Amino acid sequence: MVARCLGRVAAYIVGGAVRDALLGLPVDDLDLAVPSGAAALARRLAEAGGGSYVELDAERGSARALMRVAGTTVQVDVTNFRGPTLPDDLADRDFTVNALAVPIRGLVSGAVAVVDPRGGLTDLRIRRLRLANPDSIARDPVRALRGIRLEAVLRSRLDAEAARAIRRDAAALGGVAAERVGQEIVAILRLAGSASVMRRADRLGVLAAVFPETVAMRGVAQPAPHRFDVLEHSLRALTAADRLVARLGALGPWADLIATHLAEPLGGGVTRREALKLAALLHDVAKPETRAVIDGRIRFFGHDGLGAERVRAVGERLRLPANATRIVETLIRHHLRPMHLEQAGQVTRRARYRFFRDLGDESRDLLLLTLADAAAVRGLSPFAVWRRSSLVRELMAGWQEDREARAVPALLRGEDVMGAFGLAPGPAVGQLLARAREAQDTGLVMTREQALAHLRITLRRRPLPPEEGSVI
Repeated sequence: MVARCLGRVAAYIVGGAVRDALLGLPVDDLDLAVPSGAAALARRLAEAGGGSYVELDAERGSARALMRVAGTTVQVDVTNFRGPTLPDDLADRDFTVNALAVPIRGLVSGAVAVVDPRGGLTDLRIRRLRLANPDSIARDPVRALRGIRLEAVLRSRLDAEAARAIRRDAAALGGVAAERVGQEIVAILRLAGSASVMRRADRLGVLAAVFPETVAMRGVAQPAPHRFDVLEHSLRALTAADRLVARLGALGPWADLIATHLAEPLGGGVTRREALKLAALLHDVAKPETRAVIDGRIRFFGHDGLGAERVRAVGERLRLPANATRIVETLIRHHLRPMHLEQAGQVTRRARYRFFRDLGDESRDLLLLTLADAAAVRGLSPFAVWRRSSLVRELMAGWQEDREARAVPALLRGEDVMGAFGLAPGPAVGQLLARAREAQDTGLVMTREQALAHLRITLRRRPLPPEEGSVI
């Protein structure tokens, strides 16, 4: 359709679409380069494809056409040449494997010839990532992140010059539009081997540029049974999260439910899967700040709560979707909770109820984070932890039971509580309804009368604070 719409326009498919087509990989989106008139061409494409037009960069002449093709949306970005000629445009790109172009006219006529002024075809064949020009990273530091991601995606390797440039210029990522950095981080977390990419980012100085909080994590020792410092433990937790996401079938009868759950979109192309991985990487981010030696033992009191605050700032800084940031914050705030439950011995019905009540939809995410965290303590497999932890399996099984219990209508309504206890509408009514609901869901009461009797007993033991409501 794109070729038919362009007619005789001197347009070229450039960049990743050409690269991926040559590698036999699926091509979902297209980048077009034209000598001039990019915005007008994008508008024509959008109209012809029954889609929509989006202006991207008026100054550089860049626009997007969203076209409907065979029931799906195809994204076509059209940009004016970055220089007087096509070779000048290609020389301004990041890596030689992306400095490739195919003329649309060639596609229409069937005489396809790849324009390759920078030697990208050879680099693609030998799986080498080479800069299209020496100052490529300096001109756009986001290319540092893209380079380490492409190493994994293309199973290639940055050459020495590219690696040196990334080390030299990675610090400039702090001055790049946060949305672009965040998009690259999400793209990395989407990879099956995101932990390996993050390790590569760490070695090249990119991790510290994107997450300066990780600098203080390096070398912070932890008490037994931990074998690794805080940063190494966190990277191993991310590795464990990668393994869990890749082999959910090992989690037994809940595998399909968990897979559907992790695929839930959170906005901006982020799913729960990426949120879980980010939580694994940053769950101990506040340990350096809270480290203390008490009676000769290293402690990190309050690192869960402070870590939640720190990761909220990270999410806001990278302009991640608000829902994704909220989930990561919740997971880090509660990541010690399963451990505390396990230390308490037998988990009571009330403790389990409150776990699901407080975590809600994030309960299963937290259990997966618990497996990843526990595995990273000594470098075990998360599936070994799964087999050993009856608590995690019990809570995973209890999630469905909890949902079914919550689906049952409440025994009491607000007017029941107000009439029985002479209360005016207000917070006190909600407090009492919450107590009644907990008693109902934990099996303490079965009828309306039992629920009211339960509230009378609990009020004698635990009166409501005066500010929560007053008796009529």
